[in-house]
Amino acid sequence: MQVADDYGYSEKNPIKVGGVMDGPEMDRDYLNRLTGPNGEAVKYTRRGSCCHFKSKNAMMGMGLLDIYEVEIKGDTVKKVLYLNMYDKVKLFAPKGFLMK
Repeated sequence: MQVADDYGYSEKNPIKVGGVMDGPEMDRDYLNRLTGPNGEAVKYTRRGSCCHFKSKNAMMGMGLLDIYEVEIKGDTVKKVLYLNMYDKVKLFAPKGFLMK
């Protein structure tokens, strides 16, 4: 399946990993499944939260997105991904990544 170019790269189209109570763990589980386009190792650093949004799954009906800076081994360009730990849909790899 083809994903939108902004999937994960935009706060308007975050990666919805779900998990509310286990949100940070769900973030990490997803990020640990990513590889570079040729199977390269990936490392990531959480950079904070942003972007209030409504979610019936979040406490008091409002959630925040988690922001991660992601590096693909051998690539000098770091990518920034937005993850939603409140809502869940089928997961895909953002453009430039594969999932194991």
